[in-house]
Amino acid sequence: MRRALHILAANPLTLTGAVLVLLVVLAALLADVVAPYPEHAGAVVDFLNFNKPPSAEHLFGTDLVGRDLFSRVLFAYRISLLLGVVVLVISVPVGVTLGLMAGYLGGRREYVLMRITDVFLSIPPLVLAMSIMGVLPPTLLNGMLAVTAMWWPWYTRLVYNIVRGEKVEGYVLAAEIIGASKWHIMFREILPNCVPAVVTKITLDFGFVILIVSSLSFLGLGVQPPTPDLGSMVAEGARYLPDSWWLAVFPGLAILVAVFGFNLVGDGLRDILGAEQ
Repeated sequence: MRRALHILAANPLTLTGAVLVLLVVLAALLADVVAPYPEHAGAVVDFLNFNKPPSAEHLFGTDLVGRDLFSRVLFAYRISLLLGVVVLVISVPVGVTLGLMAGYLGGRREYVLMRITDVFLSIPPLVLAMSIMGVLPPTLLNGMLAVTAMWWPWYTRLVYNIVRGEKVEGYVLAAEIIGASKWHIMFREILPNCVPAVVTKITLDFGFVILIVSSLSFLGLGVQPPTPDLGSMVAEGARYLPDSWWLAVFPGLAILVAVFGFNLVGDGLRDILGAEQ
């Protein structure tokens, strides 16, 4: 822990990322308390204050129906983080398990699993998600399923490459000699040595999941109005640039802060976990 804190203190970029991530998480969790107009996260109109520029009353201005953009950005963070958590909670166990099986068991199972993985990896992630969302109704649940379907192969490939090197190490051979089961060797012996790489990738992927989900919403295939979503807010505001610039700039900056923060934290975790190993 002391070594990790020393590395963290010596890396100001990681500290900056940690602060940004903390702000994003707090904004999402405390949106009901922090937002000056929490009711504006829903189907509310206030035509007396429509399309107003940033001011002391409305920090990010208002949208075309008078809703406070700052309040909607805070609630949009909640949706983005929820999507990120659900996607990674589903895709990480699936990808890690398949990677362990393909890397350790080998043979025909390795060939089948990795060829299926290669098929998914050969399709650009956003294109695959768009294809799935083009068939399914554009709902929050279907958006989660679309992003999850494109995310597990990256963990399968990562863990597979690690296991290929680990299964010839002495501790694995010793476990095989004493008669340990294959499942015990995979999940109790090899998996702990995959955790640093997996944790680092999870942190980096959190920002990318937010970016992909925002891209789907920008194209009209993600979260639908009146639910606040960063991508759909940027798409709506982009039509009124440069006059009503705040409609697109502030939601875009919100996406930038979240993705940048998670990337910096991921880089710092890679240094910390690498040093611990």
